[in-house]
Amino acid sequence: MQTEGLGDRILTGDRRALARAITLVESGRADHRAQATQLLSQLAKSGRQSLRIGLSGTPGVGKSTFIESFGMMLTGQGLRVAVLAVDPSSARSGGSILGDKTRMERLSRDKNAFIRPSPSQSHLGGVARRTREAIALCEAAGFDVVLIETVGVGQSETVVSELSDLFLLLLAPAGGDELQGVKRGIMEMADMILINKADGDLRATATRTCADYAGALRLLRKRPQDPPGYPRAMTVSAVEEQGLEQAWDEMQALTTWRRDNGHWTANRASQARYWFDQEVRHALLARLETPAARNEMDRLSAEVGTGAISPSEAAGRMLAALSER
Repeated sequence: MQTEGLGDRILTGDRRALARAITLVESGRADHRAQATQLLSQLAKSGRQSLRIGLSGTPGVGKSTFIESFGMMLTGQGLRVAVLAVDPSSARSGGSILGDKTRMERLSRDKNAFIRPSPSQSHLGGVARRTREAIALCEAAGFDVVLIETVGVGQSETVVSELSDLFLLLLAPAGGDELQGVKRGIMEMADMILINKADGDLRATATRTCADYAGALRLLRKRPQDPPGYPRAMTVSAVEEQGLEQAWDEMQALTTWRRDNGHWTANRASQARYWFDQEVRHALLARLETPAARNEMDRLSAEVGTGAISPSEAAGRMLAALSER
């Protein structure tokens, strides 16, 4: 892929250059990975930072509708917004199934918005493997806010908290069963819980659900990165665009408090260490996919199957063989 001048164009906010760069970092080819690493190192010198907002939610809660309404509100205030929507992947082709961009018609036409759907490719955590690098590219391109939409709610979707400055959990109006159905882990990581669809016949139900979650949040252990009153639950209506400005005000207040008290910088440093650890682990696993390593694995696996060697001893020999290469 031709990358000459790509970094300079991204720094000027060129959306086509940004799209090409995200395609580059998502590629698994060795030469593309080398180019991507060089490009990211170049862009890191710009020092630009966006407000990264992770968003997860139960199926059918209206995440795409919320993101479009919320994004339109932000661009209406003169902010530039990037949306990285992670779709479930086709097991056959590896491509996106849902195609969130088609469901954000108004936002996709906004000149101050950029929407990029990426297939999860069976990567756990509700985010694509290279979402972190895509975020860095959007920051370098000068976007004020980067919204990261996960595949959905589950135990593994908490990985998005390692990518974001704020983590929002979007839920629908429901009774106690819904409260029990949401994993405690993802509630503990959420900075705000937004009860969507607080309109029409569901308005009263949404208000009650919000009160239920507000009560549940008070029972959770206090986090050092939270000022008094956080995390909190609020009601919003993406369809009627109600409550969005109030939610944005709360997000800004929380962000300002964390910046002023050193939690923003500490969180970014912790996330950088986490992703360094993940990159090392992925690189080690990749070494198992080389032809020589696969042959050795197959040979040792056959011996384990016949009982000639124990699984633990075979694993030790495999690790020793890898360290010699």
